Amino acid sequence: MSVTRKLGRSGIQVSAMGLGCWAIGGPFWGGDVPLGWGNVDDNESIAAIHRALDLGITFFDTADVYGAGHSERVLAKALAGQRQNVVIATKFGNVFDEKSRQVTGADASAEYIRQACEASLRRLNTDVIDLYQFHVNDYPAEEAAVVRDALEALVTAGKIRAYGWSTDFPERARVFAAGPNCTAAQFQMNVLDDAAAMVAVCEELDLAGINRGPLAMGLLTGKYQPGTKLAANDVRSEKGPDWMQYFTDGRPNPEWFKKREAVKEILTSGGRTLTQGALAWLWGRSENTLPIPGFRTVAQVEENCGALQFGPLTPNQLAEIDQILERTPER
Repeated sequence: MSVTRKLGRSGIQVSAMGLGCWAIGGPFWGGDVPLGWGNVDDNESIAAIHRALDLGITFFDTADVYGAGHSERVLAKALAGQRQNVVIATKFGNVFDEKSRQVTGADASAEYIRQACEASLRRLNTDVIDLYQFHVNDYPAEEAAVVRDALEALVTAGKIRAYGWSTDFPERARVFAAGPNCTAAQFQMNVLDDAAAMVAVCEELDLAGINRGPLAMGLLTGKYQPGTKLAANDVRSEKGPDWMQYFTDGRPNPEWFKKREAVKEILTSGGRTLTQGALAWLWGRSENTLPIPGFRTVAQVEENCGALQFGPLTPNQLAEIDQILERTPER
């Protein structure tokens, strides 16, 4: 397969897989609810990003809120001297305190968007953000045109190159897509949890479909077994947010784990690891998909990038997975 994909209608070429930088931000919180992925080693994070660059990765997706600014700062440090060779995506919309690492609310006003953009530019140590994404999934669609217009103004000002919405709702993606410089929608999707309606919108409107959760928050890595217990400062722990579905009570959700086991043989065919098979499904699913698996170590980056040498699953394998999971393909 091609090792690059087009970032929607922007025409920007990126590696066929990006890296999601949520986990490398370290712990942060919404009250007493953990929103990060536990403790991290910044030196390991930087080494992992350097390894990704060696392996051909050019797309890095973060957000201002990840680690309350820490992910952006670590990414900037890792990409020093490489800025011209990479495409950086970040997000806005959550209000947070960097010192306490607490998320305190959300703001989508035009004034706040300008302020958030300037703050991200400083943390990322760059003059322009390649892809700037709205990070409030369920913001009212009828109010979103104002947000879109603020982003168009940032394009005009040369602060960002393109924008998108991190949302799981097709009608919201359509509002943003009415803007000429919208080029992406980011949504939850993996082999166990298809997002057919969002894929259809991306294909229709020539948007990049950036896939968060491509490994089902780690469930599709094979690392976690039914008895695995996550740390208290991990978003997947029993204290995690109520939207967490792949893990319950700090352990793999039995229902999702059963689905994983049912398709494991297909995903690991041809010498792939489970992780690599999950990424292969996404590439086979649509020409518009762009998975962004997370990482905390060099080894995880190497395994993720190893998927590129195998390419996508075949249409027959995709059809077999749909049959096993008893879902009707909408494609």
